[in-house]
Amino acid sequence: MLLLAAVAMRPDANAIRRQLEARYRAAQTLKAAFYERYSDGAGGVASESGTVYFSRPGRMRWEYESPQEKLFLVDGTNAWFYVPADRTASRAKMKESSDWRTPLALLAGKGDLSALCRRLDLLPPDSKGHSNEEPLTPGNSLLRCIPRDSPRADSEAGAVIPPYVLLETDQQARLARVLIREPGNVETEFRFGKWEENIPIPEVKFHFQPPPGVAIVDEESLANGIR
Repeated sequence: MLLLAAVAMRPDANAIRRQLEARYRAAQTLKAAFYERYSDGAGGVASESGTVYFSRPGRMRWEYESPQEKLFLVDGTNAWFYVPADRTASRAKMKESSDWRTPLALLAGKGDLSALCRRLDLLPPDSKGHSNEEPLTPGNSLLRCIPRDSPRADSEAGAVIPPYVLLETDQQARLARVLIREPGNVETEFRFGKWEENIPIPEVKFHFQPPPGVAIVDEESLANGIR
């Protein structure tokens, strides 16, 4: 009976989704520390860390601090990617950037999971959603999002094939982790911590002014530009 009661009390995927969306819709600005890991599926792994800022509507700034300084910035119209050591900045129209097709868009008020996901599942508490087989943090929830534009080869009862996205939320409905899995075992993982909400963020943070001598390259797409 206790087991049945625990199952009955466990929220479903839509309840977790609503809590997550409500939390970030209420925030005009956000700041967090982030850790990013990218795996190419062939044994190559790279990791980076820094600070990220979000501002509604549709703006964000990723300041990479380690191991190399670089910047990914969305000003609401354009997406910029700048590596100081390269003396080059890439620019693309926001609608052409693939980053808005991931759940990270909801942090800047530009998307919701209902629109982004064809199917949304709440995975069991004992799920090991991390590629390194770490268990889920106690009390956290793990959602699996099947993007609307993904193939329909995933079966309702069988294994789910990439692409899909895992979202881990903590007990305060804050986003703790996003793991994007793509065909070929390619993974991009973001972990977040030290969230701050509705704090003053200077407007200049969301505008990119190329330093003197920096070349600007216009691109049709900045797919994977956040890596």
